[in-house]
Amino acid sequence: MTVIAILALDGVLPFELSVPGQVFGTANEVAATRHYRLRVCAPQPTVTTSPEHGAFQIQVPYRLDALTEADTVIVPAHAGFLDPPPGPVVTALRDASARGARMASVCVGAFTLAASGLLDGHKVTTHWQYADELTRRHPRVDVDSGVLFIDNGDLITSAGVAAALDLCLHLVHRDLGADCAAATARRTVMPLRRDGGQAQFIEPPETAATGSTLLGPTLHWMAGNLHRPLTLADIAGHAAMSVRSLNRHFRAQTGTTPQQWLLRARVRRAQQLLETTDLPVERIADASGFGSAVTLRHHFARVAGTSPHAYRTAFQAR
Repeated sequence: MTVIAILALDGVLPFELSVPGQVFGTANEVAATRHYRLRVCAPQPTVTTSPEHGAFQIQVPYRLDALTEADTVIVPAHAGFLDPPPGPVVTALRDASARGARMASVCVGAFTLAASGLLDGHKVTTHWQYADELTRRHPRVDVDSGVLFIDNGDLITSAGVAAALDLCLHLVHRDLGADCAAATARRTVMPLRRDGGQAQFIEPPETAATGSTLLGPTLHWMAGNLHRPLTLADIAGHAAMSVRSLNRHFRAQTGTTPQQWLLRARVRRAQQLLETTDLPVERIADASGFGSAVTLRHHFARVAGTSPHAYRTAFQAR
């Protein structure tokens, strides 16, 4: 039997609090055995959920000591995630981890684990909207905002809201195998598997960097010429530097290579066109610099984790 403790702090998001019970409870039904036992834990007997998500009070049957007795601890998001967690919560999380519990966070629940020092030195994810803030507050944490979840073995972090389902199904897959996870997904009407590396649906930021950085003018130029077959030599020539220097400065200022920056910028351009126009995929491929619909679909799936058609269906303004 695997004991799963879900930490409910005041302001907890109701959906994220309930997802583990739904998924692991369904997994028990599928496996025809009570493999999972769930315990909702809090510092006090009564918790009020997030006011922005329909505030109501729940009676919580377990206290913080149940965290240290659990095999897996899940930390959902709560409204006060930017405030330091109470000392007893930090202590309980650290004790649970030290005892060998598998620690997991959903969405901005990562802030609570980070404040407990449990994410230091690890690559993690959180909701894309707060990834930069997590990095700023906890510079020893390596934050990747472009994935649905990251599994470090005994530390698993997931992105926003619906990624709670992906995380829990992934744990079922780890614990009970592919067949049970697939059956659980079917009963919860979820895709059988969305890989952890699938990109979050991120609102495209401004493609070109702003400010007076050395590469600023070149980034603006690249963003305005995505439809052209730009080579490294073209980019280096615009920046008035060698290809070697270009790569070095690009990595330092953007955290990636010119080719990868260009690829992601083209995908973002395709996303914008899919959202705001009815252009056929072939025209979008030309306008975003991919040249053909086949090439666009290939790179779009790699970066965005879905097809152009599915993306347009999900995000085109109605």
